[in-house]
Amino acid sequence: MSRRRQSYEGIAVAVPVTVPYLRYSTHDAHWFIGQALRALVGASGIAKEQIDGLTVSSFSLSPDTAVGVTQHLGVSPRWLDHIPTGGASGVMALRRAARAVQSGDADVVACIAADTNHVDSFRQTLGSFSHFARDASYPYGSGGPNSIFAFITANYMRTFGATREDFGRIAVDQRSNALKNPNALFKKALTLDEYMAARPISDPIHLFDCVMPCAGAEAFLVMREERARDLGLPHVLVRGAIERHNAYADDPVMVRGGWRMDRDDLYAQADATPADIDFVQTYDDYPVIVMLQFEDLGFCDKGGGPPFVRAHTTTHDGSFPNNTSGGQLSVGQAGAAGGFLGMTETIRQLTGQAGERAVPGAKLGLVSGFGMVTYDRCLCTGAVILGSAT
Repeated sequence: MSRRRQSYEGIAVAVPVTVPYLRYSTHDAHWFIGQALRALVGASGIAKEQIDGLTVSSFSLSPDTAVGVTQHLGVSPRWLDHIPTGGASGVMALRRAARAVQSGDADVVACIAADTNHVDSFRQTLGSFSHFARDASYPYGSGGPNSIFAFITANYMRTFGATREDFGRIAVDQRSNALKNPNALFKKALTLDEYMAARPISDPIHLFDCVMPCAGAEAFLVMREERARDLGLPHVLVRGAIERHNAYADDPVMVRGGWRMDRDDLYAQADATPADIDFVQTYDDYPVIVMLQFEDLGFCDKGGGPPFVRAHTTTHDGSFPNNTSGGQLSVGQAGAAGGFLGMTETIRQLTGQAGERAVPGAKLGLVSGFGMVTYDRCLCTGAVILGSAT
C-alpha cells in the first residue's frame, strides 16, 4: 500500500516566460535557455545568484545536460535536475522543484524548457530519440511521430467510433484561441472545412492534426508562497500533482493513459472534482491525445471523448475551455518547451495576464502532460492542479 503523499501547500509558481517562437533558428538550445533565464531574472527582480535551483528540459541540448548549462550561464545552484521527458516535463519539473523548496534544498528554482529548430533538426532527432521506437518502426519504412500517432488514432477511431470531424473540432477551437495569443505562430483562422480538406500525412492523420516544429523556450519560477508575496509577484498555488510512467503496459495499443490511475488522488489533493476545474491545458501533440485526456482525467467516460467534444465548445469563452493559448497545434511545438506551454498559460490565466483569451472568473486550472512516445504508446503522463492565490 502506498503512503499518503505530502501536500504541496505553501508552494507558489510565478513569472511565466515565453521566449518568442521562431520557425527556424541558427541559435542553439543554450541560447534559448539563456534568454529564458534572463527573462526570469528581469521579470522577477531576483538576482541570478539568488536562483539556487535549476531544472532543464531539452532535446537539442544534447550532448550537454543541465550541469553544462550552469557553466555556460554562470550559475551555481545547490539543487539541479535534468528532465528529458518532453511533453511530461512541465509537470515533472514543477513537482520536483516544489519538493526541493519544501525540503529546503532550494529557495528559488528556475524551471526552463527550450529547443532550437533548424532545417536538419528533425533528421537528427529522429535517429537519436529512442532506439526502441527506431527498431520497431524503421524496418516497416516509417519513422517519427506521425506514423506512430496515426496507428494510435486509427485504433481509437475503430474502438470508440470517433471521426475526423471530432478531432477537427479540437483543432479549430484551439486555432480560435491562438488568434488572441501574440506568441502563437499561426495567425490565420481555421475552419472545419479547411481541416477536413487538408492533405493527408499518415492516414488518418492530416496536416492540421500535426504540430509544427519550431524554436523557443518556456519557463517559470517555483518558490515558497510567502517569498512570492513579499516580492509582490503575481503567483498561483500548487493544489495537487501526479505523475505515472509506463501505465497500462498490457494494452496492445494505447487507449488509456496514466492519468486514469492517479486522478482520484489528484482531485483529493486539491479538494476538488472535475466539475470544479475552470479550464484545462491538455498536451496536444495530436488531437486524439487531447481526447484521451478528457476521458482519463474524468471529464467524461472512457470512449466518451467523441460525444464530449460534440457537446462542448473548447474555446477560452466556451463551455469547456481547453488549451487557451492555442496549444501546440496552433502556437507551435518548440521541442521540450511544448511540455511547459500549458504551465505558463495557466499561470497567466490565474494571475490576470492572459489578455483577450482570459477565462472569466477562473480559479482552478488543470495542466496535463504527456511525453516520450515509443511505438504503440507514450510512457510518461502527469497532471497538476493550480489555484488562484487571490
